[in-house]
Amino acid sequence: MAEFVTVDRPEAGIAVLRFARPPMNLIDLQVARELAAAAERIGADAEVRAVVVYGDERVFCAGDELAELNRLTSEEAAARAADLQAALGCLARLPQPTVAAISGYALGAGLELALGADRRIIGDNVRLGLPQIRAGLIPLSGIRRLSLLIGPARAKDLVYTGRFVEPDEAAALGLVDEVVAPDDVYLAALRWARQFVTGPARALAAAKAVFEAGTHGHDRARTEWAELFDTEDRSTGTGSYLVAGPGSAEFVGR
Repeated sequence: MAEFVTVDRPEAGIAVLRFARPPMNLIDLQVARELAAAAERIGADAEVRAVVVYGDERVFCAGDELAELNRLTSEEAAARAADLQAALGCLARLPQPTVAAISGYALGAGLELALGADRRIIGDNVRLGLPQIRAGLIPLSGIRRLSLLIGPARAKDLVYTGRFVEPDEAAALGLVDEVVAPDDVYLAALRWARQFVTGPARALAAAKAVFEAGTHGHDRARTEWAELFDTEDRSTGTGSYLVAGPGSAEFVGR
């Protein structure tokens, strides 16, 4: 049983992956492992069509648990690095569309986690950043994703300086996708997730796999595209499109 991570099902087809480690939701190795395990269960659940990732109303995550990291030797860090890196990237491996609902702060490991989501929605009072450089460290999982998202030059500025980013700049950079009032963050994430509940789950998972393949995406697209011809949703979708146009199909997720 997880101590800090829960999975709720507030509506049919939507899972809320929530982590709560008061007061600041710092991510230590235990939280990271619990997040990865919960994400794996969600990814294998055919009933889940979209995922909301949430901290709490006050703070998404204020960063890494530096007290834990401060105790590690280089040998211990090397032994844990792969597990921690994989855990912080767990959202990108989910086959379902995923949105991070961010309140308060998304710093360090918290922002790295959120970078793996397909969409990031923040309150207009949120501060974001990767301040690990100020502790003599680097982001373990977020550098590549940040660079792909906002470009290498802008990513280097954020990583090298460790500075905080305010909501307006985050939106301008493309670091986040939507800025709303603080009280609307969770509801805005649910609204975004709902549009996929009756969508073609296999096709959405295929598209995510191509995005995640990075430089190999062109090759991966050929494989994913061809395999969709064995799905019920592809047959339904192309048939209804020919007869009644786009938006007429009733998908079943198979």
